[in-house]
Amino acid sequence: NETGVLDIKGGRHPVVERMMGGEMFVANDTYLDNGKNRISIITGPNMAGKSTYMRQTALITLMAQIGSFVPADEADIGLCDRIFTRVGASDEIGRGTSTFDGLSIAWAVVEYISNTKILGAKTLFATHYHELTELEGTLSGVNNYCIAVKEQGDDIVFLRKIVKGGADKSYGIQVAKLAGVPAPVIDRAKELVEELSDADITARAKEIAENGPGTQTRKKV
Repeated sequence: NETGVLDIKGGRHPVVERMMGGEMFVANDTYLDNGKNRISIITGPNMAGKSTYMRQTALITLMAQIGSFVPADEADIGLCDRIFTRVGASDEIGRGTSTFDGLSIAWAVVEYISNTKILGAKTLFATHYHELTELEGTLSGVNNYCIAVKEQGDDIVFLRKIVKGGADKSYGIQVAKLAGVPAPVIDRAKELVEELSDADITARAKEIAENGPGTQTRKKV
């Protein structure tokens, strides 16, 4: 189409699906346009499928441009002249910085991309900074999505499904357990997270989001 709509129903990653053999690949929908659905903020734990989802959307878009069939139930793809990607641990925005620096960089990047006078590109933005979900409703065209997760006691199951809304937890400790981190370390981490948890950063993020970009905010002393 020539309207800028990118509408994928039941999209799949052709390479990952092929490598999985007999295991069922969980298909996902994607909808982006030039209006209210330009940027998707995607939250969810490591290993849940965020990168695969972003890659498959880019691949389907590229395949459509060259006239190929695409791995989806159906797809309506807008004309596209280029695809920009930053995917992978070595390229993660804000990697290796403090929490505040990393969040600030990621936040500023979303504001920059969302500004139609500067860029306004259709964007899938995966992040572990849950504070960025505050941008939905305050920045035009930004919407929250997350990877669905099912909790089973102290364990989690990745459902690999993209759903509306932001993730309410990072599930970092559960993911560490899945990755084989020893039980004593996991137990100690649970104790520490209770002591370190602080809602101040989330409350501050909400306040900044409500003020909007370009607004000078100062702490009271």
